Amino acid sequence: MSYLHVFDMDGTLLKGTSASLEIARATGTEDKLRDLERALASGEIDTRAFAAALPEVWPMLTGDHVAEVFSGGPFLDGIAYVCGDIRSRGERSMVITMSPDFYAERLLDFGFDEVVASRFPPLPFAEPPLPENILTPADKPRIVEEARRRAGIARERCVAYGDSMSDAALFRHVTHSVAVNADHHLTGIAGAHYSGGSLVDAYAEGRALLAAA
Repeated sequence: MSYLHVFDMDGTLLKGTSASLEIARATGTEDKLRDLERALASGEIDTRAFAAALPEVWPMLTGDHVAEVFSGGPFLDGIAYVCGDIRSRGERSMVITMSPDFYAERLLDFGFDEVVASRFPPLPFAEPPLPENILTPADKPRIVEEARRRAGIARERCVAYGDSMSDAALFRHVTHSVAVNADHHLTGIAGAHYSGGSLVDAYAEGRALLAAA
C-alpha cells in the first residue's frame, strides 16, 4: 500500500508569503490586498468574499504577469527533489490550497501528482469566481478523503504539511502531520515541527513519522 503526502502552498511551499501577496507586490496592489487579508483574519469576510474581491483588485492581471511572479516566488528549496523521491517510491503527492488555480496549478511543473485550488475565471478577469468554486479550510479533509480513496491509501498512511490555522482541520483529520514554519495555531496538533528553508528537511520529518508508525 502506498503513501499520500499532502502539502499546503501559502506559507508552506511559499515561505512567509502567499500567492496573492506576491501578485499584489508585483502589481502595486499590496495595500488593497493587505486590507483584504486583515478582514479575512478578523473574520469580517470568509475565503469566498476574499476571492470575489480579487478581480476588482487585479483587473489588469494576465497569465504573463502570473508566470513572472511564480518564477520569482520564494519557494522552499528542494521541492522538485521531494516530488521526485515520492514518485520514485510509488507514492503520491498533492497540493491543496485556497489560493487561485491560475497560480497554484503551475506547481505541477515541480512534479506534484495533483494540485487542488480555488477555481477562477480565465485572466484577465471578466467576472468574479463562483462562490462554490472557492475552497475553505473545511474542504481540505474532504479533498484528502476523496484522493486517498481513489488511490486506495489508508488514512494512517497520509501525511500533511502546513503552516497555519487553515491547515488545522486537515492536521486533526490525518494521522501524521508536519508543521512547516508554522504559527501557534498548529502547536500541539502537529506530529512534527520544522523551521527553515528546505522542503527536503521538512519531508524528512514526515518520513520519520511514517517510519515510526
